[in-house]
Amino acid sequence: MSTPAAAQPSPPARSGGAAAIGLLLTIAFNVVAPILTYNILTEDHGWSEASALLASGIWPVLDSVIMVAWRRKLDEFAVITLVFLVITAAVSLVGAQSARALLVKDSAVTGLFGLLCLATLLAPRPLMFYFGRKFGTDGTPAGLAYYNGLWQYEGFRNAQRRMTLVWGVVYLIEAAVRIVLSYVLETSTMVALSPFMIYGTLGGLALWTVRFVKRTKAEGEKRAAAAAAAATAAAEGSTG
Repeated sequence: MSTPAAAQPSPPARSGGAAAIGLLLTIAFNVVAPILTYNILTEDHGWSEASALLASGIWPVLDSVIMVAWRRKLDEFAVITLVFLVITAAVSLVGAQSARALLVKDSAVTGLFGLLCLATLLAPRPLMFYFGRKFGTDGTPAGLAYYNGLWQYEGFRNAQRRMTLVWGVVYLIEAAVRIVLSYVLETSTMVALSPFMIYGTLGGLALWTVRFVKRTKAEGEKRAAAAAAAATAAAEGSTG
């Protein structure tokens, strides 16, 4: 049911402990551990970059397993993570293993993520809905139920689709630019530049998303207040 003028309910009180544990586990298993594993295996143990990349991918899988055991259910975010890891591993093993080829493959992975974002616009709920539920709630049943309930509001649905569209298009552009630069610039230059492009794009999108969510929420509250005022005026007029 479409209720564009209805005011969205306030979120339940967040469980600070659950939110902190979930965030720490996410950062540790999806960011810190993969980087450390990759660097240790390539620099200290002489592993190939492809082998080290595959080994470092074990940590995000373990994160998904822990979350499934903790919440006793396999959520969509865990499935998406596993699919993305499979895509990354497959791309890394295909074709040449030169430094330039690995840079191009790395760019191809972010491009595939962009395509995944756009593809989910055809699904019942777009990808950013699941990212928002993963990082915007504390993971408790009350928090998840509140977030899932927001889907009934047209403004919320439109915002999720718009965010997914923006993320998909931006990542396709970022991938295309990095692939071109991989052939234009010296490999050593691109190796140093690529991480800045990756995290710069992610940081820029995250900042835009936070501002977009705040602006959309404020606009929704303004429309709801105006609708409530109009309804009150109409009721007073009918009884006057």
